Amino acid sequence: MLADSADKQIDQKLNFLLISIAIIFTCIILRLFYLQIYSHNDLANLSQRNSSRLQQIYSLRGNIIDQNGRLLATNRPVKNLCWLGTGKKKLTPEQELQIAQLTKITGIDFDSELIKKTERYSREIKLIEDLPINQLGKLEEYFAGDPNIHIETAFTRFYPYDNLAAHVVGYLGAINFEKLGKMGLEKMFERDLQGQPGKRLALVNAVGRQVSQVELLQAIRGKTLETTIDLHLQKLAEETFPAEYRGAMLIMNPYDGALRTVLSRPTFSPETFLKPLSTETWRELQTTKPFINRAFSATYPPASIFKLVTMAAALETNLIQPDGQLYCSGFTTFANRKYHCHENEHGHGMLTTREAIAQSCNIPFYQIARQISIDKLAEYAHKFGLGEPTGIIFPEQVGLIPTRAWKQSVKHEPWWPGETLSAVIGQSYLLATPIQIIRLVAAVFQGYLVKPRFLKSEAIEKIPLNIKPETLKFLKEGMILAAQEGTAKRLNNITDLKITAKTGTAQTKSIMNRAKHVQGTARHHVWFVCHVQYADQAPLIIVIMIENTREGTQLATATAREFLIKYRDMCRDREQGKNFEEYLKPTNLQYPNNIVENITPPKFA
Repeated sequence: MLADSADKQIDQKLNFLLISIAIIFTCIILRLFYLQIYSHNDLANLSQRNSSRLQQIYSLRGNIIDQNGRLLATNRPVKNLCWLGTGKKKLTPEQELQIAQLTKITGIDFDSELIKKTERYSREIKLIEDLPINQLGKLEEYFAGDPNIHIETAFTRFYPYDNLAAHVVGYLGAINFEKLGKMGLEKMFERDLQGQPGKRLALVNAVGRQVSQVELLQAIRGKTLETTIDLHLQKLAEETFPAEYRGAMLIMNPYDGALRTVLSRPTFSPETFLKPLSTETWRELQTTKPFINRAFSATYPPASIFKLVTMAAALETNLIQPDGQLYCSGFTTFANRKYHCHENEHGHGMLTTREAIAQSCNIPFYQIARQISIDKLAEYAHKFGLGEPTGIIFPEQVGLIPTRAWKQSVKHEPWWPGETLSAVIGQSYLLATPIQIIRLVAAVFQGYLVKPRFLKSEAIEKIPLNIKPETLKFLKEGMILAAQEGTAKRLNNITDLKITAKTGTAQTKSIMNRAKHVQGTARHHVWFVCHVQYADQAPLIIVIMIENTREGTQLATATAREFLIKYRDMCRDREQGKNFEEYLKPTNLQYPNNIVENITPPKFA
């Protein structure tokens, strides 16, 4: 009996043990099934993330070049100082000595706690971006072969000529640690300039240190944008335009609309935004407001430049005759108010119609105003492209050409006849941009409105002007006379240049304050426009607009004279085969010139 009881207990224990073993093996098998079959994909991805890192390879940004292939925006190689963690739980005395030596060379106190964390987890941290050359040499000499100190090579945007054509080239700004275009061509053609980023797979060990890498997708650099800008003319314009004034200057080929120069003042340095802005820099930018492109986005009264439109309308509608004469006594009276000529209280005396354009005499135009309606004047203004978009690829204002309907709708009052006297001389509510004015002047000489172009790849677009050839011929003759003996006569002794010009003074106060202008105490916007040609070279249209000056048109004409003399001398030097490399060297002198000279404009990716 005792033996049977003992056997039963043994059997029970064996059965329990076997059942337990079976349960354990079943659990193991189920667990293995869960891990190997059911969770295979998730665990494989987790394992891959633990042992590898998918990294983005940033592509080199495309270049922006002028019409002759000179770099306006490119990429500059930079050296960054990095700390590469090696997995130590705390910094060794040798490493602390390294940090002290780094501080001594660079003059920067580094965050030791951040470096400790980087070291412990075998990570990499960037200590300094864009090392100065003098510090780079010392660091490479002192820390050659050091496992913690790593100097990486990267690229940053570089503008070799600093602020030249900054408003159209634009600048980059940081968004989530990535540099993206924020203005100008840099923004408008972000996708083309940015190129295609690449990808690589970096393999890391158990402590997170990279052991190898595999390139999965090759990065393709961005496209090169070929502009119509002539860097030589742009630089001449930048040097000539009065530094203390705001305004704009444009130069365009009247045949195909290619813009050779686009200047807007005040300007800025695009490289300002590649690094965090200081408080002082930000305050200065808020004060000067340099980001308005006055060539395209600022509107001004066109002043006497608009007299070309008024004269065209009067000739086309037979209100005046090309060979007519009149007398300017200095003012005319309308509705018991005196409307003055710009000259002086004695006026110009007897004038022909052409001389009225050349001398920019107001009196003949006041006579036209008595006979023409504001709506007819607006019709001809639109024919010359005013109040219309020019088609330029950049954002632009369309200005304002008033009509009876416009005034009734906006001002809720009728158009008064006296307002037409202001409108015919380019005042009243009239507003235009410099890019519209250069298109207007080009139309006088070409007989069509051309779309201003800024990229070589843009198609040439022309719209018929629908103005009689004899009318355009008359306007050109008046402008020729203006350059010979009229308001732009100080240009008549510049040899080797064929110059046809027109000037204008836009009042910034009411006509009742005209006397102040005569006395030189009021400020006005001044215009200068001209068609110029050297020998058999392609002609150019030049527009200069200077804001708020006491000097009147004399300042604009003096600026034009200085520029035209330099332009004439440049043309002569080119004929003689002079090398302009020294003159056209990069002006951004904070970096060695060879940085730019060694970067060749790439072909399209």
